[in-house]
Amino acid sequence: MSEKTRRTRALAAGAGVAVAALALAGCTTTATPDAGASSGGTITIATTNAFTSFNGDTPEANLDTNGMVGYLTGVSGGLGLGGFQRLDKDFSVLDNTDFGTYEKISDDPLTVKYTINEGLTWSDGEPINADDMLVNWAINSGYYDDAKLDPASGEVTNGGTQYFTLAGSTAGLDTTAFPEISDDNMSMTLVYSKPFVDFELVNPIGKPAHVLAEKAGVSEADFITLLKDTPKGNPEAPVAPNATLKAAADFWNTGYDVTAMPTDQSLLVASGPFIVTDFTPEQSITLGKNPNYKGSMSPKYDQLIIRFIGDANAQVTALQNGEVQAIQPQASADTLTALENANATVHSGSQLSYDHVDLSFGGVFADANVREAFLKTIPRQQILDSIIKPVNPDAEVLNSQIFLPTDGDQYTTAVAASGYDAFTEPDIEGAKALLAGATPTVRILYNTNNPNRVDSFRAIQQSAQQAGFNIVDAGSPDWSSLLGSGSYDVSIFGWISPGAGNAALPQIFKSGGGGNYNNYSNATVDTLVDESQVTTDPAQLADIKVKIDAETAKDFYGLPLFQLPGLFADNGTVQGIDYFGGQTGIVWNAQEWTLAG
Repeated sequence: MSEKTRRTRALAAGAGVAVAALALAGCTTTATPDAGASSGGTITIATTNAFTSFNGDTPEANLDTNGMVGYLTGVSGGLGLGGFQRLDKDFSVLDNTDFGTYEKISDDPLTVKYTINEGLTWSDGEPINADDMLVNWAINSGYYDDAKLDPASGEVTNGGTQYFTLAGSTAGLDTTAFPEISDDNMSMTLVYSKPFVDFELVNPIGKPAHVLAEKAGVSEADFITLLKDTPKGNPEAPVAPNATLKAAADFWNTGYDVTAMPTDQSLLVASGPFIVTDFTPEQSITLGKNPNYKGSMSPKYDQLIIRFIGDANAQVTALQNGEVQAIQPQASADTLTALENANATVHSGSQLSYDHVDLSFGGVFADANVREAFLKTIPRQQILDSIIKPVNPDAEVLNSQIFLPTDGDQYTTAVAASGYDAFTEPDIEGAKALLAGATPTVRILYNTNNPNRVDSFRAIQQSAQQAGFNIVDAGSPDWSSLLGSGSYDVSIFGWISPGAGNAALPQIFKSGGGGNYNNYSNATVDTLVDESQVTTDPAQLADIKVKIDAETAKDFYGLPLFQLPGLFADNGTVQGIDYFGGQTGIVWNAQEWTLAG
C-alpha cells in the first residue's frame, strides 16, 4: 500500500488516513522469540514505497518508508526508538526510560519537564543534551515564524518568513513560551499558555542540533545562543529573515532528501538502536546497529535490509524464494491466496488507514454545484466491493473523514451528522441536473503503481463521464510529490494514523495545514480545529470532531472510500514479527526480532 505518513503527532498520507480499524479476513499469529533463536545475521523485509528522505517530517517526504527509517534511527521528530516515547501494539504510550524521563509539573499553566539521561551520545559520538531538545522545539513550534499565510493557498502574504515547513502542525507547541533550560543542559521545561490535548505525545528529539548548526555555518554553542537571543516572530511586524536560522531551516526542509547513498555522513546521525549503512535508490536501504546506542533496544541481529517492492505479487514471490524473510504487501484476496499457497505465516488485522477522494478547491471546483455533482458520480459501493470485500466480506463504505466503524457510537453519530451515506451509490441524473449541461474537465491524481488506486480511478472515470465530466488521467508514480502542486483537481490517496493523538485535525483540515493539499479553507472549521487542540474532555472533543466532519461534508470536501485492511507475512525464519496497524507498520518492533536458530 502506498502510505504517506505524518509525524507521530499527525496522520500519515499515502495509501490511507484513519482513526480506527476493521478486522481483515484471516488470522493473526504472534511469534514469540525463544531460547532457540540465534544472534547476529541479516534480516531482509519488503515494503511497498521506496525511501526518498532522511527527514520524513516535511510535506514532500512524508512517506511511510521514510517514517519507518526515522522511527528505527530515532530522528523522525515523532515517537520512535530514539526519544522519550514509542507506541505499544495497542497504541498505548511506552516511555523510553533508557533515553530519559518527562513529567507534568503543573496543570495550570500546563508545564512539562523533559530530562535526558546522562552519558547518551549521537551515533557520531556527540553528546545528546538540551541543545537538541531546544532546536527541535524551535522546529516544531514555529516560534520564530512571522509569516501570514493565505488561508487557501498557504502562500506568504505579508513578506514574513516561515522557517521550517512541517508535514504536520505547530498546534500545541505554538502556545509554549521560550523553554527553560536547566543549568546542566540536560533538562528542558515547556510552559503552555493553553491546555494541549496531546502533550503526552510531544517528543522533543529529532534532528541533531550540532548537524543543523554545522549546515548553518556556525558552532552548536553559537546556534543555541542565536535561538535564545532571537525574539519571537510577530506576523503583525515581520522582519528580515535571520540568515543563520534560515540556512538551518532550508537544510532541514530539503537537505535530507536523497537520490543516492549520502557521502555526507552527518545526514545519517542517529539516536536510536539502528543507523543507516547503505542505500540503493529504488531498491533497498540497509540499517545496522548504532555502535553508540546505550539503551535496551539494540537488536540481536546485525543488520536489517528493507527492500522496496511495489507489486504485492512480487513481494510474495520474493518471500517464497527466500529473497526476503518478511513482507508488508497491499492486502487483497489474491495476495492472501498466494501466501497460503506459499505456506507463509500471515499476520493480519486492523489498519488505521483509509482511502479517500479529495477535491481541490478553486479552479473547476470553485463552484459548489460542480463539487457536489462530481461526488454524486463516485461509485463507492462498487469500489468497496471490488477492492476490499474479497479480503473483508464485512467491510462497509466509510462515511466519516475522522471516525471509523470500530469507534462505535461516535462513528454512528458522525455519519448521521455528515450525511456521507447519501453518496454510497452514484446519482448520475442528479449530477447532470447540477451541471446543467456543462462538461467540466477534471484531472485526477493517483498512484499508478498501486493497483487499488488504479481500480478506483477507472471506476470513477467511467462513472463521472456518464454525467458529462471530461476526466483526464493525471496519475503518476510520483504522486506524493505532486500533492498540493495545483497540477490536478482530484486526488485519490490515503492517510494512515500513528494510532494516538489529534494532530491530524489541524494538519489536514485547517487553512494552510501541512497536509491540507487541496487548499481547503473554512473559518468555522478553523475555529473547531483550534478548539480540538485545547479540549481535554473526551466527550467534548468527540463532539468537536463530529462537527468538523459535518462542516467539511457540507462544503463537499470529498468522500471517504474505505478502511484498508492490513497484512504482514513471514516465512518462518524470523521470530517476533507481530501485527501492528499504525504508521510504522511491520518494523514497529523490529528491535525485538531474532533469526530462528
